Amino acid sequence: MKIRFLFTTLVLVCFQSITGFAQQNSEDLTLDRIYASSEFRQESLQPLQWIENGAAYVTVENGNELTRWDSKTLERSVFVPGSTLTRNGEPINIESFSLSDDGSKVLIFTNSSRVWRSNTKGDYYVYDLNSKNLKQLGTQFEPSSLMFAKFSADNSKVAYVQKFNLYLEDFASGQITKLTTDGTDKIINGTFDWAYEEEFGKRDGFQWSPDAKYISYWQIDASEIGTFFMINNTDSVYSRPIPLQYPKVGEEPAGAKIGLIDLSSNQTKWIPVPGGEKENYLPGMQWVNADLLLIQQMNRKQNLLTVWTYQPSTAELKKVYSESEETWVDLAYPDLSRYGWSDNSLPIVDEGKAFLRMTENDAWRHIYKIEIATGKKTLITPGDFDVASFGGVTDKEVYFIASPENPTQRYLFAIDLEGKGKLRRITPESFAGVNKYDISPNGQFAVHNHQSTSEPMTIQLISLPKHETIKNLVENTAYKQKLASLDLPEIKFEKVTTSEGVTMDARIIYPVDFDENKKYPVLFHVYGEPWSTVATDTQVGLFNIMLAQKGYVIIDMDNRGTPTLKGSAWRKIIYRNIGKVNVKDQGLAAKEILKLPYLDESRVAVWGWSGGGSMTLNLMFKFPEVYQTGMSVASVSNQLIYDNIYQERYMGLPQENLEDFIDGSPITYAKNLEGNLLVVHGTGDDNVHYQSAEMLINELIKHNKQFQVMPYPNRSHGIREGEGTSLHLYTLLTNYLMRNTPIN
Repeated sequence: MKIRFLFTTLVLVCFQSITGFAQQNSEDLTLDRIYASSEFRQESLQPLQWIENGAAYVTVENGNELTRWDSKTLERSVFVPGSTLTRNGEPINIESFSLSDDGSKVLIFTNSSRVWRSNTKGDYYVYDLNSKNLKQLGTQFEPSSLMFAKFSADNSKVAYVQKFNLYLEDFASGQITKLTTDGTDKIINGTFDWAYEEEFGKRDGFQWSPDAKYISYWQIDASEIGTFFMINNTDSVYSRPIPLQYPKVGEEPAGAKIGLIDLSSNQTKWIPVPGGEKENYLPGMQWVNADLLLIQQMNRKQNLLTVWTYQPSTAELKKVYSESEETWVDLAYPDLSRYGWSDNSLPIVDEGKAFLRMTENDAWRHIYKIEIATGKKTLITPGDFDVASFGGVTDKEVYFIASPENPTQRYLFAIDLEGKGKLRRITPESFAGVNKYDISPNGQFAVHNHQSTSEPMTIQLISLPKHETIKNLVENTAYKQKLASLDLPEIKFEKVTTSEGVTMDARIIYPVDFDENKKYPVLFHVYGEPWSTVATDTQVGLFNIMLAQKGYVIIDMDNRGTPTLKGSAWRKIIYRNIGKVNVKDQGLAAKEILKLPYLDESRVAVWGWSGGGSMTLNLMFKFPEVYQTGMSVASVSNQLIYDNIYQERYMGLPQENLEDFIDGSPITYAKNLEGNLLVVHGTGDDNVHYQSAEMLINELIKHNKQFQVMPYPNRSHGIREGEGTSLHLYTLLTNYLMRNTPIN
């Protein structure tokens, strides 16, 4: 449920344009300006790859030209001319690229199509910098059907996935060899099913060994996973079912195993990881050296992590590390420095003799160094603070993201790998807010991304460890000028302590021309689950600015259970308590903050998406005395219909504690609805199925609760597909808010 119907004539009134609500001048935002034009488009960083150990980088310019930049001197040269990257006279648009180890070849990804969340399927071309030849891979296959192509270490071959099987293509001969033969939509080789991608962030499912003698890969057995059918009613006069392999909570997981292809024989040997293929997950696998694999295994409840090594030359499997918790064990994600996924790989240090692991066994999320040979643990980051995420490693130090003083912000720190050094903050004070880094392999340079509530996103090339700016990569000058032309709201961070003594961070966006002697309507924006935070020092979206211009106070608060930097107890209290502890925190905090004299307790609305949609429903049903209006988008109304990896991680198994799932589900309390409720859901949502909305609708009907509903045909969890969809959705939300939580 991560970031994250029946149609009635009642919804029709929400379809009018919002344009008339605001004066048409440069200081006022409208939904048309935000969603129907490119007026406020921000710049983005083009694909970039470090080369020569970080001494230089290659990036995309003009859509289909690769240029090389010296990291220190900024000397620019053309790496691959755009004129050479054409097909049938048309330029090839570079969506991403990778270089061979020796820098002699470039692999170019283009013409992509979406697989679940991301565009991971497309066409691949190889450009040889020596011969100047461009060759398309897999021409015998249908267009836009290759996945995760990558060079062998000797640069003679490329491996890729096509329709659930692994293939090898030789540059010199053009010969294509099928390495696996049993791949189907149920036996998946070299990539993953929906659940592994969504909940473990896994997409690319194979790796070359460093000496190119082996390919290790995942095989997912989804043959026993139940099929959920979404229905397409709009593209034909007859409806079309869309099947989706989706393991519901309580259902047996897909099987997973790791195979090792010996490329001298093209035969697969299965690595005998114990414990059963369907009662354990395999969320991580990586090569340490040419003769050593590192494999991460999680039990089904995800409260035990085991790390194994496997040596191909001797076939020895060895347990090197284990970690358990009474709640759940986190992998490298959720990344506490941002929303989304991060690589589950364990950083390798000490010339391959050890790896780094973030654990929460001592009240905080800390980095430990684990010796592969002995399993010895060394604490690297002592102190009462959380490590949000890894940044990078050098021979002597590890970089990481943290914010010991302010959980709404993120900064880069460094400490030595021996666990005896002094913690050093690298990010300068001038970059207050949230900072992210892509650090070069040599640790001397980084691509630095910064934003805050007062500063839109900028991206710089910097030198380390002094953090000196070498080059501005993205300045967003035009966007800043557009923002400067607007009437902008004031934004403050506050602490809110509930009647139960829980202190939460709150981000408050005040109306433009705020007058503390007036009374203002309030819109709470919520999420509240273990996957994301909302009260962060990041740039504020234009939708919020527009609402503040109209006269709303917008409040974001992070309750217990959210992945903020307040210690393990704060985050882990939500175990078996989703829909209970987090909802109580939000409701009680709202009661406290609404005591501010300028907030009108009679005009209070709440809205959220995905987990925030579920929170919205629970708040409307459990705190009807606080919230008069709710707008719930793509919510999980019943925890028993979400996927097994997410829901079982945080709630346990329904076979053991069914009452917790029922008690935390909004549908259980739908009978308590008193205020105005808008339910929005995409009928093509593969993440939180439209089934969730229909179950809620039935329960509300049973209790004669009046509400409004908007289905978006064939739209997925993000409800963004189709021309005009975003404008329509936010027009719907804005009109519903203004009608039911009016501005006096």
